[in-house]
Amino acid sequence: MLIFLYGQDTYRLHQKLGEIEREYKKFHKAGLNFEKIEVDRVEFQEFLDKLFQNSMFIKKKLFFLEDVFSNPKFKEGFLKNIKKIAKSEDIVVIYEKKDIKKEDKFFLLLKKYGKSQEFKLLKGNPLRNWIKKEFENYKIEINSITLEKLISFVGSDPWRLPNEIQKLATFKKILSSPGLKREIRNEDIDFLVRPKIELSIFKTIDALGVRDKKKALRLVHQHLEKGESPLYVLKMINFQFRNLFIARDLKESGKTFDDLLRLKIFHPYVARKSWQASDNFSLGELKKIYKKIFEIDLGIKTGKITPEAGLEILITEI
Repeated sequence: MLIFLYGQDTYRLHQKLGEIEREYKKFHKAGLNFEKIEVDRVEFQEFLDKLFQNSMFIKKKLFFLEDVFSNPKFKEGFLKNIKKIAKSEDIVVIYEKKDIKKEDKFFLLLKKYGKSQEFKLLKGNPLRNWIKKEFENYKIEINSITLEKLISFVGSDPWRLPNEIQKLATFKKILSSPGLKREIRNEDIDFLVRPKIELSIFKTIDALGVRDKKKALRLVHQHLEKGESPLYVLKMINFQFRNLFIARDLKESGKTFDDLLRLKIFHPYVARKSWQASDNFSLGELKKIYKKIFEIDLGIKTGKITPEAGLEILITEI
């Protein structure tokens, strides 16, 4: 049997590998015939000999092979024997975490002769449902509003999301009284989860600082394409320009970076980036930008403009 797993969501891909391994070990408890093969250290013929080794003591075998696409010799040998391998009673799992060209002959033949599964990055409702299920596994609830906040903070990062979910679930279990409903709330997200966008938004701020509005718009659209809330993107732009205003005001008062740190109002990394970026704006410019952000925010809240349009107007008018 031949199984082919691939895709950008390497977390769920690894979950699938774990599921295959656990199922195999249910029936072959010793796991002596399970092997993870590093194809850059093993010749293809050596793998083939192991696969078709006959013995009355050897039951069904399981092999995991990673990065076959990156090894031309191993790949060539596999191509020549793919029909024979696919018909084997043993299980051969090829998994690929790197990008694959869909027109690659090897890719097409793996899809033809094996059972394949692609792990795309989740977004939209599939992502929401996956998060809910993960919390359910911990016997924790999360409402739709708080769930959206978690997504806006973390995005669809397939490795960070499970870690944040585990952290939130553990926190809630520790603090909750036995028998009471355990539900993640907005304040839990604020307390435990650091917004991913908080650091990446500086690229947008830097682009605005050098008046590269085209780049700033492109970066904002990238945030939205990742599923980040336009209202939250606006909130973070507002937050960062507030920091720039504070930093610039201190500079023009003859203060130093150490004085900014002593305020202890944001993370040292954010403080340093704000201190550096404030050189691109005068205090007067920052006051005008802050006013413009307020006007855009008001326009969105009163329904005069959509959040997406508001962001574009803000960028083009800064």
